[in-house]
Amino acid sequence: MVFKRLLGSLGVGGPTVDTVLAPGAARPGAALTGEVRLKGGTADFDVEHIALELVARVEAEHAEGESEGAVVFDRFLVGGGFRLAEGEERAVPFSVPLPWETPVTELYGQGLGIVLGVRTELSVAGARDKGDLDQLTVAPLPAQEAILEALGQLGFGFRSADLEYGRIGGTGQQLPFYQEIELVPAPRYAHQVNEIELTFLAHPGGLEVVLEADKRGGFFTEGHDALTRFTVGHHDVRDWNAEVDGWIRELIDHRASYGSHASYGHHGHEEHHGGHHDGHRSGPGIGTAVAAGAAGLAVGVVGGMVAAEVVDEVGDFFEGDDEGDEEDEG
Repeated sequence: MVFKRLLGSLGVGGPTVDTVLAPGAARPGAALTGEVRLKGGTADFDVEHIALELVARVEAEHAEGESEGAVVFDRFLVGGGFRLAEGEERAVPFSVPLPWETPVTELYGQGLGIVLGVRTELSVAGARDKGDLDQLTVAPLPAQEAILEALGQLGFGFRSADLEYGRIGGTGQQLPFYQEIELVPAPRYAHQVNEIELTFLAHPGGLEVVLEADKRGGFFTEGHDALTRFTVGHHDVRDWNAEVDGWIRELIDHRASYGSHASYGHHGHEEHHGGHHDGHRSGPGIGTAVAAGAAGLAVGVVGGMVAAEVVDEVGDFFEGDDEGDEEDEG
């Protein structure tokens, strides 16, 4: 058994921890399962609590530009209140519900460049340490996959995906950030729109689908809202190609009603951004090509960070965040 990291704040001889997630991708709204494996140190220790934090790398817009940081978007206590004997090995199983709005990190098994992690905190003898971090992989819900599949069959291509800090006005959004999937338009719409942005806001009863066009134009007018929203059930049976094509037509008509440089009001509601959003992003370090066809929306990486590097970056990114937390805890 390999334990990833000695708990630094507990010193030499303290217990070690390794969290192992169940194999395969999790899904929003479903259970995340696994076990926290502990190995006792050179003495007996009282384990006060074991907590899991869901952490995301999120981009934030502000007056000085754009920055990114780690956001904890849920936390669960999964064990504690026991004595871990010297050298003892113990596994603490867990099953916790992922938030419905948990971002999707992969499509058809290919990473989208979204960085999510599960961070384990162990509190022993009055000292806390975030001693283990694991990559969290999340696959789309059936309705999300059906919509993405339809977009691919209609000729749209994946460009990039990222997580934006803030809230989309007029929706039931629960988390402090939302996922944007940027799409290259199908050829038939290429003369009308340069980019489509798609956001899914899932909840127990279904899915809000938010579509936005050409936000990167950079024009902002107070009070207008040129995005469109649609609602579907988790298990709806529809002609998805026709349905989604109708959504795109409505989006483009909606945009046209405000002129070629429409405003996009959901960023206007985010006062903490400290200014308007020019929409120019490349996602978290990836550049992707159009690779759409009958099989659906495919992800083809042509530059920047490849999928393996995204995986490697999880530890690098959150390790820096962990160190800051430990200093704060003193």
